[in-house]
Amino acid sequence: MTETTEGTLLWEPSPGLRENSTMTHYMEWLERKKQLSFEDYAALWEWSVADIEGFWSSLWEFFDIQSSGSYEGVLGRREMPGAEWFPGAELNYAEHVFRNAREDGPALVHASELRPTGETSWRGLEEGAAAVAAGLKNMGVERGDRVVAYLPNIPEAVVSFLACASLGAVWSSASPDFGAGSVVDRFAQIEPKVLFACDGYRYGGKDFDRTDVVARLQEEIPTLQKTVLVPYLNEGANAADLDDAVLWDDLLASNEGAELTFERVPFDHPLWVLYSSGTTGLPKAIVHSQGGILLEHLKKVYLHIDLRPGDRFFWFTTTGWMMWNLLVGGLLAGATPVLYDGSPAHPDMNVLWKLAEETRMTHFGTSAGYLTGCMKAEIEPGRDFDLSALKGVGSTGSPLPPEGFGWVYEHVKKDLWLYSTSGGTDLCTAFVGGVPLLPVRAGELQARSLGAAVHAFDPDGKPVVGEVGEMVITGPMPSMPVFLWNDPEGERYRESYFDVYPGVWRHGDWILVKDHGGCVISGRSDSTINRGGVRMGTSEIYSAVEGVDEVADSLVVDIPKAGGESFMPLFVVLQEGVELDDDLKKKINKSIRERTSPRHVPNEIFAVPDIPKTLNGKKLEVPVKKILSGTPPDEAASRDSLGNPESLDRFAELSRNI
Repeated sequence: MTETTEGTLLWEPSPGLRENSTMTHYMEWLERKKQLSFEDYAALWEWSVADIEGFWSSLWEFFDIQSSGSYEGVLGRREMPGAEWFPGAELNYAEHVFRNAREDGPALVHASELRPTGETSWRGLEEGAAAVAAGLKNMGVERGDRVVAYLPNIPEAVVSFLACASLGAVWSSASPDFGAGSVVDRFAQIEPKVLFACDGYRYGGKDFDRTDVVARLQEEIPTLQKTVLVPYLNEGANAADLDDAVLWDDLLASNEGAELTFERVPFDHPLWVLYSSGTTGLPKAIVHSQGGILLEHLKKVYLHIDLRPGDRFFWFTTTGWMMWNLLVGGLLAGATPVLYDGSPAHPDMNVLWKLAEETRMTHFGTSAGYLTGCMKAEIEPGRDFDLSALKGVGSTGSPLPPEGFGWVYEHVKKDLWLYSTSGGTDLCTAFVGGVPLLPVRAGELQARSLGAAVHAFDPDGKPVVGEVGEMVITGPMPSMPVFLWNDPEGERYRESYFDVYPGVWRHGDWILVKDHGGCVISGRSDSTINRGGVRMGTSEIYSAVEGVDEVADSLVVDIPKAGGESFMPLFVVLQEGVELDDDLKKKINKSIRERTSPRHVPNEIFAVPDIPKTLNGKKLEVPVKKILSGTPPDEAASRDSLGNPESLDRFAELSRNI
């Protein structure tokens, strides 16, 4: 494969794409309706963060938000934290989904390792949501009550969420690959009334029964009054095996013919609760509002992903990651979310590309790790599958290295919009990412998102361009958390985001904003490698290390020592049959020296069987750093929040030697 370096121009949007994009239509609307003219995206972005009230009120009008009562002002309070948005207006998220309902075209397309590819019509989605909403009412669920789900990425999860939102109840979900303790840590905090759960799931060709876990959830979450069981692994699953449980089909049948209605709630009324990764301590229960998510996701799916009716929008995700919430948000644009439950590597790395062909996918979203995994596996999706419908590929979860960009254009499709995005669970959106009007350059995120006042701060707290700095957001956004659950004074909220720069959101990433507006994110700022005054994001080191054919995965940390020195070990997972000998160590060090800097060559390299990662696939750099500094593994990270908890033990062994 041809080597691709950062900044290499790989693609430019066609004149047709520019002219027909919703972003262009929005700019034309601003000129026609508001007498606001912008020569390019950069000028539009500058206005969107300078005139916050003007920008967000324009979106309210452009997207024709349906509400009861007129808002008294865009911002009742402007401070961070504590901004108050659109006081006086009442609305409903689910209402804005179902105004896109139509007779032709499916609302959802779905597939899994247990079920063949199928479709759910808009009528079926609405009837299902109406029946579940009626059932929830009969269970005593009212506005503000919490409803939780231990479900895979299947239609029943989407139906249940929309039913919950229609009532003004508060949704929260976790994937069934989460362990019981991890789920209890999350759900028990918010005291739910009803649980939706599956009996098990299949992943990588293996079946995992979850009925014992569901029983434990019932036992350890005392506020639960009712459980709805979805027989997913075993069609003969029996609700009688659980206390106060009803089968999914029985719930639908007993409420057949119910009409879906929408409870309009204040703009800042909670829509759902998401959770921080929980790598240390109890996961933060992050509360987002109905109005904040509605407005932010309309902006995201229409303007930044350029979705429209007829599009097939896919993101590989579970219900335990914020990307599931954004995937469902595709319904707000009338697009069809494509759901998949299963392993992305079973029976091989082609499974999702085969799904793309089968479903006529227009937008394929995934993680950077998956794309680099495909590159390592040397598969040829563009050759082996009909991807003629595919317009865009989205990447998130971690920085996509330049060679990952190059692989997509060489081996997936040449005329393709590849948008790398970065944001987070905390705001449930990307605040740096795709813009359909801009070119794609290797290793870069195209631009800062509209309404997101993202900057790089130097050590003195001043914004810089062309230099790596702390990623901050200097102005409020509607999808910032309205609060954290069980944080009545807001102390944990302030400590989480505003402890370094009062009144400024510190996100915890290193970012470089380039002169032309493109951005490079180089890893977490609290795990960045600083050697001899030269700061290096871990993603740049991983790109160099994992560019070595014999290396499958890697993790690097820098451990402070007395006297101002540090020890930087590198941990590598090797391809099958490969041994870590001196020649391979030299090869790895040579790649790091040439692609990052000689200062970032590790002090020592260790082979490990696995790299510790969260259930969402993020490497646990900071917890590993703590373990190697002497912290017991169970204090450094919550095992229930990890995809491979046993991997911590190897690092505990190494800590005694290191």
